[in-house]
Amino acid sequence: MATILYFARLGEQLKTSSEQISLNDMSTVRQLVDHLLDRGEPWSSEFESGRVLVAINQEMSGFDSAISDTDEIAFFPPVTGG
Repeated sequence: MATILYFARLGEQLKTSSEQISLNDMSTVRQLVDHLLDRGEPWSSEFESGRVLVAINQEMSGFDSAISDTDEIAFFPPVTGG
């Protein structure tokens, strides 16, 4: 099962910081996000905003990146600094 992490405001809005998901037939981040969107609110508003970044095994990735059940997939909002 893949480890899914939700950081910062995203985790607060979803009321969870992590979960384990069996990816089954999901092979890309985009397919995983579609699965999460099917949960409805607040998932749909958070992920449909287009303001979510993703890292796979602690490396920045894109939504077309391949994923597997052994991966750690982290979602987080863009970070700004000052």
